[in-house]
Amino acid sequence: MGRRGAFGTANEFGMRKSIALAFGLLIACVAAQGADLSPLAVEWINSQARIRSWSASFVQTRTLPSLVQPLTATGQVHFVAPGRFRWELGQPPQTIAVRATNDLWLVYPRLKRAERYALDGAARSSWQAALQLLEAGFPRSQAEVEAQYGVLSESRTNGTCQLALQPRASSARKVISKIRVEFNASDLQLRATEFEFADGSRMRNDFAGQALNPDLDEALFVPDIPPDFKIVTPANRSKHP
Repeated sequence: MGRRGAFGTANEFGMRKSIALAFGLLIACVAAQGADLSPLAVEWINSQARIRSWSASFVQTRTLPSLVQPLTATGQVHFVAPGRFRWELGQPPQTIAVRATNDLWLVYPRLKRAERYALDGAARSSWQAALQLLEAGFPRSQAEVEAQYGVLSESRTNGTCQLALQPRASSARKVISKIRVEFNASDLQLRATEFEFADGSRMRNDFAGQALNPDLDEALFVPDIPPDFKIVTPANRSKHP
């Protein structure tokens, strides 16, 4: 079967694991070792504890070893602490990811398909184990998560601070090998995140129009699955609502 556009069969599996990890965008850098960071980076980390909710538009660029040209799409992201989020990729959305309580839903409106992943229980794939690193949401102190990531490097270019991090857990590194976070040195505003996956693919999110602590509709975090959609579980069992 051929590629179905920006989020079709050529990278559908990669999209699943990238969405599961993508909301490291604000909490990834809170897990770094304080002794390895500059005062500016520590200030940025400490500022995350004040985030109750967050929204932004973004451009996502995915680079796959099997494709000559990268795949790009625009979208919207919404987050409410400690761990609920909604990603909409494409306009109109081709993929919707919703973190609702103990479930992660991936919805493909054009295909009339929804995938439901339980985030509790004993059976977890490697990408679900990596997601566990992010379930704490926005920690109130660096000490809560300082053991989860190691700092590979820190740099500043043209007013932008860049942090390169690596998960310490071997289960997480089976999926993601490196995280890069970029933020403004002047106002600590998040600019971009980039993920390098163990399969050699990369995903970059460039953010714009960030809104800090907006009032978000609770309905954003409840997946709306039409009755004619096919629902697939991780065990490859399907059902209709």
